[in-house]
Amino acid sequence: MNILNKLKLLLPLLLISFLFSCNDSESSGINKEAPTITIRLVDNPGDYKAVNVEIVDVMIRMENETEGEGESEDESSWMSLDANNETVNLLEFTGGFSKVLVEEYPIPTGTLSQIRLVLGDGNTIVIEGEEGQDDEEYALKTPSGQQSGLKVKIDTPIVQGFTYDFILDFDVEKSIVHAGNSGNIILKPVIYASAEATSGIIEGTVSPSDVPAMAKVVVTDPDGDYEVSAYTDENGAFALWGVPAGTYEVTVMPLDEEGDYNGASASDVVVVNGEITTITDSIVLPLKPGSISGTISGLAEGVKATISINDGASTSVETGDGGVYLIENIEPGDYKVTISATGYLTQEFDINLDPDENEVVDATLVLE
Repeated sequence: MNILNKLKLLLPLLLISFLFSCNDSESSGINKEAPTITIRLVDNPGDYKAVNVEIVDVMIRMENETEGEGESEDESSWMSLDANNETVNLLEFTGGFSKVLVEEYPIPTGTLSQIRLVLGDGNTIVIEGEEGQDDEEYALKTPSGQQSGLKVKIDTPIVQGFTYDFILDFDVEKSIVHAGNSGNIILKPVIYASAEATSGIIEGTVSPSDVPAMAKVVVTDPDGDYEVSAYTDENGAFALWGVPAGTYEVTVMPLDEEGDYNGASASDVVVVNGEITTITDSIVLPLKPGSISGTISGLAEGVKATISINDGASTSVETGDGGVYLIENIEPGDYKVTISATGYLTQEFDINLDPDENEVVDATLVLE
């Protein structure tokens, strides 16, 4: 397990990388010591073809030293970060990919109390059609109470001379609500905010790389356990953002439950706040095991046959009642099945066992 320090310097309880500007003062009208903020959007996977969300702006609300919580909630207390008005497919930002909404934007010092994600009304969802049918796109309706923007509580002190990097984790699965018999699909955004200094990142790869999979960890929290998850990319790589410090088991499951592969995991993965934990070895998805079964006939009463295969453990079983046998949990591959019994001619069969297959090998033994 290799741990790579990603941040230059950490301010306790915050995601802060300490960056000194090397620009000449006349090259920019902005004070080179002014704090800046970067906001990135990532996504917990959802079972949809696309979830398109129109992001109109990103705004923040600062509290000054004389202002109490809950005061000055009018629009003048909000500061626009001049985010691009664009529509993004949230499902593109898994597996370590993120959407930069705001990059190193200068902000005042004080306490950053809230971030507001202002959404437009051009939100749609694409649901994959059944076999032989086209995908279907539906409008996502937004509750009137959230049309002014979704507010995420932050309460982070902003100090002069530092750069702050926040992650907004848009939980698609929890944000899409199917409204009963009306047929409406409602967007009720569920977003988690984290700073990398109060969380870390787990990076790793999955083999085979061409098997689409989802990696996840379960985070224990006093308010209720939750999952941090991400899809693998085309190279089998994944990144789990915003994982609090601790020791985890990273579980990887193929997206195709009916496919050839089972899930796998990596244990004792240690996450340190503000650092990237890289799982050195690929998490290898095993092929689903197969089985061999059959019925052996021709045996005298009370005689049992032995069925063996040439695997690494030289696995063998004896026939039961009626000459029936079963060998389970066999790794897919080519095998020689040998069937023998005292006083009878031995028979051999060459088979190819596919993942999750039950290969039937029956035989009738004859006396020597």
